[in-house]
Amino acid sequence: MILYVDYEHASTYTKQHANLILAARTRIAYMLQDVVGHRCLLQRYTDVGADIIDEQDVAAVFISGNGAAPEVYDHADLDGLATIVRSGRTPVLGFCGGLQFMGTTLGARLDRVGRLGDDEVDPHPKYEPGWRKELGYEPVELIGDHPLLDGLERRPVFRHAHTSELKNAPEGFVNLARTDITELQYLAHETLPLAGTQFHPEWWTDEYPAGRRLIANFCNWAGINSTT
Repeated sequence: MILYVDYEHASTYTKQHANLILAARTRIAYMLQDVVGHRCLLQRYTDVGADIIDEQDVAAVFISGNGAAPEVYDHADLDGLATIVRSGRTPVLGFCGGLQFMGTTLGARLDRVGRLGDDEVDPHPKYEPGWRKELGYEPVELIGDHPLLDGLERRPVFRHAHTSELKNAPEGFVNLARTDITELQYLAHETLPLAGTQFHPEWWTDEYPAGRRLIANFCNWAGINSTT
């Protein structure tokens, strides 16, 4: 079994688009299940901990992105998920906010990308106006040679949706991708099966299929079966 952790804060599910988020989480759980070849359990971040790994024989953990600010979370609610990440025993792949959670749990600093200058045009004024951001399907530049990059073009296209970023990599992690806006786009631990992307590979499409290959690469790298 694989575990897909919904990292979205409860306050987000009181908003008008809550049903769309829930539908997306379910869709992605099915997509992950198809790639990995294991049944996928979708669980809220408040309900996961080290015990679920053994009880459900979890082969890997995937952590979703989120739209809520870090300060709205009760840290006690995150202890279980943090324990899984810190142990390094179970393969973990974080998407966007999932990477940010992994990074801050392991000592990295999270902050906004930065404010737009007075003379800069906001390309997406309806999304976090006034802040530098990445939104939509855009390419990333891959760095170096790593099993996690196997079969990917040097500038594959992934979905982006963020205005915050990790300002440094946690100890033991290497960076595998970057963009002009965000330097740390794809982090992987040098010895443990821990990795995360600032972009959203789980939102792959027929037009932009690189995310599926990236997730399959992670499974192979971490010693998990995949169907790709």
